[in-house]
Amino acid sequence: MSDPTAAETVRPLAVVTGASSGIGYELARLLAEDGHDLVIAADRPLGVAVQGLEAAGARVRAVQADLATEEGVQSLYAEIENRPVDVLAANAGHGLGKGFLDQDFDDVLHVINTNITGTVRLAQLVARDMRDRGRGRVLFTGSIAGLMPGSFQAVYNASKAFVDSFSFALRNELKDTGVTVTCLMPGVTDTDFFERAGLMDTKVGQDDHKMDPSKVAKIGYEAMMRGDGDVVAGLGNKVQAAVAAVTPQSVLAEQHRKMAEPGGADR
Repeated sequence: MSDPTAAETVRPLAVVTGASSGIGYELARLLAEDGHDLVIAADRPLGVAVQGLEAAGARVRAVQADLATEEGVQSLYAEIENRPVDVLAANAGHGLGKGFLDQDFDDVLHVINTNITGTVRLAQLVARDMRDRGRGRVLFTGSIAGLMPGSFQAVYNASKAFVDSFSFALRNELKDTGVTVTCLMPGVTDTDFFERAGLMDTKVGQDDHKMDPSKVAKIGYEAMMRGDGDVVAGLGNKVQAAVAAVTPQSVLAEQHRKMAEPGGADR
């Protein structure tokens, strides 16, 4: 007679960052429903997320940590406990509104260290293990924001330009290893991003047509499972991305200003 606990140990493992809510939580839910156990992380409490993911059938380990720090990344990596990781969904990130010169520099650094430094540090640790085993999937949450200068979100958009570019480069480096790399590029999505970034007085913050994070996550998840290099979530965002590719940067910067300028929601 087989040991049921032994059978449980062969469930694939997925690591999802920024999983307390929004796109990260929805990615984790899809992975749970698809038979993965989970290690999830966020810098906010994860109790509600854990309950929902366990209800979806996953065994879940949660790490509340600041992934902008080396200590936070290492605490997450330690929770994996040398278990093979089949999927890394590097989704953690946040924005910062208002003019660059009016921002607190500690807040600026936290955006850079969360969106860039912590992301690439975790990716190096986990994807190196994947390469050694000859299999794995990495999904980065980039953004179409990385395709345009982000007036009044200058650091955030620049950080996403880094993630978008880094993802394509890493994909090429790993093309013959059995490890796939996919970049999910959402547009405006209905999460707490705008409130946390101080953008609620802007036109983009008050936009009533934000995409449902569950739909964005599904698009990214399916692209990852196909092994696609990148995917822009939503038809409108695909059009915006295509237009951005042929529009002068100065024009894009002015367009972004109209969306993200403080107080713009009332104009």
